[in-house]
Amino acid sequence: MPDRNRVLLVDDEAPMLQAIGQWLDLGGFEVEAHSRASAAIDRVNADYEGIVVTDLKMEGTDGMALLRHAQEADPDLPVVMITGHGDIQIAVEAMRLGAYDFVEKPFEPERFLDIVRRASEKRRLVLDNRRLRKAVAEPQLASRIIGASRAAESLRAQVAELAAADVSVVIYGETGAGKDLIARCLHDFGRRSKHNYVAINCAAIPETMAESEFFGHDAGAFTGAVKMRPGKIEHAQGGTLFLDEIDSMPLAVQGKLLRVLQERQIERLGSNRSIAVDFRPIAASKIDLKAAQSDNRFRSDLYYRLCVAEITVPPLRQRRDDILLLFEYFAQGYADAHRRPFRPLSVAMSDKLLRHDWPGNVRELRNTAERYALGLNRTQAPVETETALTLADQVDAFERATIEQSLIEAGGRINIVMEKLGIPRRTLTDKMTKYGLDRRRYTDSDEQKTAPDGTAVGGNPPSP
Repeated sequence: MPDRNRVLLVDDEAPMLQAIGQWLDLGGFEVEAHSRASAAIDRVNADYEGIVVTDLKMEGTDGMALLRHAQEADPDLPVVMITGHGDIQIAVEAMRLGAYDFVEKPFEPERFLDIVRRASEKRRLVLDNRRLRKAVAEPQLASRIIGASRAAESLRAQVAELAAADVSVVIYGETGAGKDLIARCLHDFGRRSKHNYVAINCAAIPETMAESEFFGHDAGAFTGAVKMRPGKIEHAQGGTLFLDEIDSMPLAVQGKLLRVLQERQIERLGSNRSIAVDFRPIAASKIDLKAAQSDNRFRSDLYYRLCVAEITVPPLRQRRDDILLLFEYFAQGYADAHRRPFRPLSVAMSDKLLRHDWPGNVRELRNTAERYALGLNRTQAPVETETALTLADQVDAFERATIEQSLIEAGGRINIVMEKLGIPRRTLTDKMTKYGLDRRRYTDSDEQKTAPDGTAVGGNPPSP
């Protein structure tokens, strides 16, 4: 923080701008004055170390627009509104949207300065807390985001920075790269960690069910709705909502989500009662959402609402220095879980691991490590075991590999696997239990509310 607390002052009336600027200067503040809100918007971001003081009504971009931008850039950035006589109703609406406080013209300088001092103190405490969280998070993240490469170090630094900032984030990365883990770390190392983390795979929800899944429904809202059911957004109250594969979200649902992000309110299906919600949205996508706007596949207004910050998770082929470290980490975990001795990697196997391109990224590496730990041989795998298998073991290995491949292709959806393999659910679940296969490993994210874990990139080895 600077020696003098900063104030970004905006007012389109030159005499008022000059007078307030002088009061703030005499009060010990460093003032940056603008006569247009559009010019001030570029200065407002999560790293801004001061507060914002703005007139409510101005030509062009007004104080409410500046407030909305500030809330998107950093919900913890205090904004003090200056209102004229008769604007109280609008000022109250500004408070609902997140303004720190407001003063009505004409006002006493001392009362105004007292509000600014309190807002500045709040900002100082918030930023100090963020720095502390970041300092604590960076070393702890080393046990969650495994890797010694520069890419892994950069990823940990970005996560530590953005976890503390509590802003909306879009995570980019290929399938299996670990986008869900990054979202989980942003939650676990942020100020919302004691509240729910709710992950939802947008590609897995039929459009006809999307509204009910997101917003919930009242009893009788539609056929089969026998009782009230809260939606995913309500479950995420106070916490984090992870929107995986958001590029697959239908445009109609995108519009409804945008409205929630703007108004911070929802209505359950079949109800006309508004429910206030507070959550941190984090989205993940395999494709560039900005490019998707030109194809009319993604709303530009939703993109700008969500994409306050971006993180790109590099594919495993760009992190070759981490391959052996990750493989041994997973293989050791699976060996312990299945009570098998861990076999150190030979030079030949290490070479195979390093030469493979890993199109399935960390998820593919993890599954390969599990097969290695279990002593299973699979022709599609880049790693072969050195132990000869009996006929029974080979049959088991083939059956397990077939079920696993079906789970991968079906994205973990049991009904699709049942239909493809032509076996009943009970038979399939029994075999999955036998071979230690968990359908959640083959989805890009868990659609249920999940508990904190100590996972490495791409997910956890199973518990013993």
